[in-house]
Amino acid sequence: MDLARSAAAEIGRPEWVGEHLSTQVEGDRLVTHFFACLDPAYPGWHYAVTVVRAARAKYVTVNEAVLLPGSEALLAPEWLPWKERLRPGDLGVGDLLPAPEDDERLMPGYAQVAEGDLSEDGTDRQMVWELGLGRARVLSEAGREAAAERWYTGPSGPDSPIANAAPAKCATCGFMTPLAGEFRQLFGVCANEYAPDDGRVVSMDHGCGAHSEAAPPASRSERVSPVVDEMGYDHIVFDDTSELELVSSEK
Repeated sequence: MDLARSAAAEIGRPEWVGEHLSTQVEGDRLVTHFFACLDPAYPGWHYAVTVVRAARAKYVTVNEAVLLPGSEALLAPEWLPWKERLRPGDLGVGDLLPAPEDDERLMPGYAQVAEGDLSEDGTDRQMVWELGLGRARVLSEAGREAAAERWYTGPSGPDSPIANAAPAKCATCGFMTPLAGEFRQLFGVCANEYAPDDGRVVSMDHGCGAHSEAAPPASRSERVSPVVDEMGYDHIVFDDTSELELVSSEK
């Protein structure tokens, strides 16, 4: 035990090695001693020193000395590759984020578009480019599904507070510019400079108060119905001499 304690002191400082906690037999002539760690930077940790005596040997030697976390130790978060740690908005000016070759969101393009309007076989190159076939890689089905789910469940989808309070949906708005391809059925880009989603992808069932067909607010007289207070009004009655008499409702 004294040999194990001295080995634990070499890891940090002698005053950081606390009381002997327990002993665990690992095998023949192989024992691990556990000591409390008093280092204020490592609460809940403990020193574990394994000592061994070889067969027919006279002296005991130190096999291993480590600092291990206990059940209440403060641990760092589990390590994640840098690609999994990235979040939207992390990419800054000058940063590069190349897509890997095996990115499931992408698939090889079907054609390479060269300069000119028509190819040798008469294919309209501009049409091919608009279909996305002029790029080395295009969105795969997995990439389209991931983007659609992200857009639809985000703040530009149908469940955001501004969409729930909108007078109408984006599908009937004149500022809605539908996307191309399969996205056209469900998404478009807002082109209203006064809308909060200007220049952003929005779902067809999204909406906001800048809808092109939104009716102007009604006047106050149209929006508020007259209210009669029947609890404190005065009765006006005529007596026999045709003079007015005010009778309070409290009487």
